Amino acid sequence: MRTSLTRFGPFRSPLSLGEPFDRLFQEAFERSTGESNLTSWAPAVDIYETEHELVVKADLPGIKPEDLDIRVENNVLTIRGERKFEKKINEDNFLRFERSYGSFSRSFSLANTVNAEAIRADYNQGVLKITLPKREEAKPKQIRVSVEPEAAAAATR
Repeated sequence: MRTSLTRFGPFRSPLSLGEPFDRLFQEAFERSTGESNLTSWAPAVDIYETEHELVVKADLPGIKPEDLDIRVENNVLTIRGERKFEKKINEDNFLRFERSYGSFSRSFSLANTVNAEAIRADYNQGVLKITLPKREEAKPKQIRVSVEPEAAAAATR
């Protein structure tokens, strides 16, 4: 059984010219079963850099930490995981599937400046935060300029 919901619009003409075409395309491309939504997906990721580290944040709501695999190999950070479909609810009872389920994998090339031995991963309220510290030699260093007493005296003359 197919259920459709239509938003009420008091000023919208029921015979709008674009409506039949919109419905045609929507039905042609609409997924017919919930199983078709159980495909690969890619979580949203933010990556930013500070003076001392790179930070990767990924939105992974509904994923258990034990279903995550985080690796660094050959200067590539890879995040893999799986959001499992809950079989507690009969699929025939669903009116709409919008969340994606199944396995995902995201990979990011890292600069040689990352200290792979000190990487940390924290998972809190559905957000994975990976902190990739920079190596000491890659961190910016301030170099002080020393002024010799003779040169300072000559400069004031």
